[in-house]
Amino acid sequence: MLRLGPISVDPPLVLAPMAGVTDRDFRLLIRRIGGVGVVTMEFISSKAIVQGNAKTRELMHFADEERPLSIQIYGSDVETMVEAARIVDELGPDLCDINMGCPANKVLKGCAGAALMGDLALAERMIREVKKALTIPLTVKFRLGMRDTEKSYLELGRICEANGVAAVAMHARTAKQGFSGTADWSEIARLKETLSIPVLGNGDVRTVDDALRMLRETGCDGIMIGRGATKNPWIFGQIAAALAGREFPEPATRDRRDLILDHFRMVAEREPSKYALHKLRKFTGWYTHGLPHGAKLRRRINQLPDVPAFLTAVEEFFEELLLREAA
Repeated sequence: MLRLGPISVDPPLVLAPMAGVTDRDFRLLIRRIGGVGVVTMEFISSKAIVQGNAKTRELMHFADEERPLSIQIYGSDVETMVEAARIVDELGPDLCDINMGCPANKVLKGCAGAALMGDLALAERMIREVKKALTIPLTVKFRLGMRDTEKSYLELGRICEANGVAAVAMHARTAKQGFSGTADWSEIARLKETLSIPVLGNGDVRTVDDALRMLRETGCDGIMIGRGATKNPWIFGQIAAALAGREFPEPATRDRRDLILDHFRMVAEREPSKYALHKLRKFTGWYTHGLPHGAKLRRRINQLPDVPAFLTAVEEFFEELLLREAA
């Protein structure tokens, strides 16, 4: 069992924060499937939180059903991060996380995300002051460093440990790599050997076998999964079952249809039509990955004018699949 301060996380599996993905609807979907220990909100700008941006405050809404839940914040100004942390604390999530690993250029240009790994003095001051502002456990997510020649993850891990951080999560790529190449799990093992606080491994966990191998090879205390959950939302339940020595039945076509339509209807209810269409197209690309005739549906949805037509197309696609299976 993974412990994050007073919080017991069982199974030790965490949904990673992903911009434009881990919104309330997707978090609820993952939670309802089961097997996830903690869900994390998509990362949120500390500046937008402090300024009281209405869209940002809407993003930060969560349901009790999602708990345990973590809100991840990012920024480069210590005072703004502290004020944002106080606001997060008042909202009452279970955890607050600082993003020190985002490799996106627009975040790096603002000297936030993984850029903080290149200024460890600033990173330490931020961690120390944000920790003081919180009554809930603080975690930090980072990468190996900015590039292969500037790996600073061991130093940052030690800083986190020395300043009362409850746990760290590391994506085992550099910022320069982005999501290319292969995550170097041996570095997760080095971090685990170096620190006494819990270490979560992140990067290239797409299957149950990947998860079990990461735990075995690195000795990490838990696993954070991002992109692997977009194509397979059942992955947490599958890994949890394997850890408990149970079978997890492969989702049938009908299960896939019900999950996808439930998710899409939630999106359609909460999002403006134009934004909902964009989001539904993105998720359809992931959800139909590997399904027979999935490319046909992906081509069709690009021509559809509105959400009702989109939902009808998805329903018809799965009805055709079910009829083929029954034939």
